[in-house]
Amino acid sequence: MSTTVSTPRTRHLHRAATVPLAVAALTTAGLPFAEAAEPDPTERRPGVGCLWAGTTYPQGTTVAAGGTTFVCGTDNTGPYWFANRSDGPAQPVPNPGAISSPAGRFSPGARQPGTSHTDYCVGNQLIPGTDDIYQAVRVSGGTLLWKAAAPISNWTFNGDEPAPTWRTASLCRDGQLM
Repeated sequence: MSTTVSTPRTRHLHRAATVPLAVAALTTAGLPFAEAAEPDPTERRPGVGCLWAGTTYPQGTTVAAGGTTFVCGTDNTGPYWFANRSDGPAQPVPNPGAISSPAGRFSPGARQPGTSHTDYCVGNQLIPGTDDIYQAVRVSGGTLLWKAAAPISNWTFNGDEPAPTWRTASLCRDGQLM
């Protein structure tokens, strides 16, 4: 038969090893009961403005572009332009067209007439960007892109229309624009 002698030092080491295990067990046991904090989609972020052609407009501002009104507000990801949400007065805004990435220039929801920047290919056929109206859309990962939203016939031009695309179908190879 073996006997274990307990000294003050071994009792201290035993307690020192037991305490972290007990804390870990209690913490792990409590995890299934913890609730994850989810953002409130109705929460609005005060003071966050919307971008239109590089200019920031305060929330609640109504602008007019292409025959449509847009109101600056927020959705659950940040500033957003809501179309046709106001009957009040609207200020006209510049419409350079979808000439480059909307990032840093337009908030999601903003629309612009397409340009050669938005040309794309389907097979070996060129689809001119000027055929459509494009909307700034945030995709997963937070990237802001232009996405075709309506035919260009829905846009009212108050001046110069975008120049026709300079590209031809010869630049399309298996769906890729060269």
